[in-house]
Amino acid sequence: MRLKKIIFLVAIAISFAGYSQQPVNVQTEYGMVQGTKDPQLNLNVFKGIPYASPPVGDLRWKAPQKPASWEGVKETKSFGPAAVQTNVFSDMVYRGKGFSEDCLYLNIWTPEIQPDEKMPVLVYFYGGGFVAGDGSEPRYDGAALAQQGIVSVTVNYRLNIFGFFAHPQLSADSDYGASGNYGLLDQSAAIKWVVENISEFGGDPSRITIAGESAGSISVSAQMASPLSRDLLSGAIGESGAMIKPTLPPVPLSEAEKIGEEVVEKSGYTFEEFRNLPTDSIFKIYNTSGRFGFPTVIDDYFLPKSLPEIFKAGEQAQIPLLVGWNSAEMAAEAFLQGNDFSVENFRSKVTEAYPERHDQVLELYSANTQEEVKMAATDLASDRFISYSTWKWSELHSHNSEKPVYRYLFSRIRPSDPASEYQPSGAAHASEIEYFLGNLSKEYFPFLTEEDFEISESIQQYLVNFIKTGNPNSEGLEYWPSIQNKDVPPVLIMDEDFQVIKSKTEDRYRFHDQYYGNE
Repeated sequence: MRLKKIIFLVAIAISFAGYSQQPVNVQTEYGMVQGTKDPQLNLNVFKGIPYASPPVGDLRWKAPQKPASWEGVKETKSFGPAAVQTNVFSDMVYRGKGFSEDCLYLNIWTPEIQPDEKMPVLVYFYGGGFVAGDGSEPRYDGAALAQQGIVSVTVNYRLNIFGFFAHPQLSADSDYGASGNYGLLDQSAAIKWVVENISEFGGDPSRITIAGESAGSISVSAQMASPLSRDLLSGAIGESGAMIKPTLPPVPLSEAEKIGEEVVEKSGYTFEEFRNLPTDSIFKIYNTSGRFGFPTVIDDYFLPKSLPEIFKAGEQAQIPLLVGWNSAEMAAEAFLQGNDFSVENFRSKVTEAYPERHDQVLELYSANTQEEVKMAATDLASDRFISYSTWKWSELHSHNSEKPVYRYLFSRIRPSDPASEYQPSGAAHASEIEYFLGNLSKEYFPFLTEEDFEISESIQQYLVNFIKTGNPNSEGLEYWPSIQNKDVPPVLIMDEDFQVIKSKTEDRYRFHDQYYGNE
């Protein structure tokens, strides 16, 4: 009997293995693509669809061009190459075909395609500081949200020197008189591709929500502000980051071009020689330069002004925004620079960082014990890194749009080895991604509990509601009010218990608003 059962299970496994390879064809504007119907996910999955021409040869350091049409059927069953990069972040897992300048591909997870029923669309941009990251990373998979009636898309875009290098000669050669921002232009091209083609995958091109984490969130804020993208969007989700000083703010084109000139000069090549070097040679020059990426640019094309200027003028996409950050975006050690958590060390570092305003900072980030120092230093490091800029984005949109803004604080500390000496002060940067997108896995995080999966399910429901309707609320969830027209903004705390509180940190952010000159 047991042998028969084993044979039966093997037969079922073989049957599913064969069925999982069932092809699904979809006609795009550029040709037919063939993905896979996955019976275990009950989804159609397309990987590595080209949304632009390969940015190689004469197209290196140029705005993305439309993909060439093809005859016959193009198989899109495996992830395309990642953008050229070094794996500088230990939490990144790549599943594509290596690294290449030929990287402009996107991936789609979609339920059973119903020609007459168009589903809302989520387009997700990965993080990685504009120097690393890839749409094939398991944590960004769109399956979990797609299973709830959404067409999910992840996008690859150019990075580091290939995605953000500016130079006067490149500006002179371009149709719009500027250079740099190629990675952001790639994202905009991907959004346009989705608008043009997603209906064939069951999506509604008039209901596109963009989302991302860290550099991906910064990208979302920029796409909201850009005249190239803002009219194509119906919603935006930002997880930790906005393109607002001090978090990767854009610089004037002349400043970016000067950086590019210095890189070329130090390389020992003329510009034309540099421009035509092999990929590996350019990347080696970048790596040996000591630079961590290149700045984004106010280029009067993708970005005509800084984000605060655009939002204050009400020129951004007038769409609902769901935005927030994590409770420990940066560890206390980053601010204390290896010193212990003594009150004296904290006060010394604050005085060093804010010589003329240290008394005010010490009052805002009060600490009288070692434990309080750890929390205060975590808060200050996090605010300086990315929390303040994200707050400013939410504040700008809530004051310069009639659309709702929903603000969260993700506070769930992902369970780790209890025997570990290090105990975090809160939820670390990027730790929310798997919770948001439904990609928690004990394979990667063996100490997860059932509670973690329940937290993830609640967050996913908020996101699905928001993507479908522009409002995250539904029956069975803690009611999440918009911060619109509220003197003290309500914040949804995402943790073991979901609860809405009135913000207790506005004074901290208003200080940094003045300090960074973004008022």
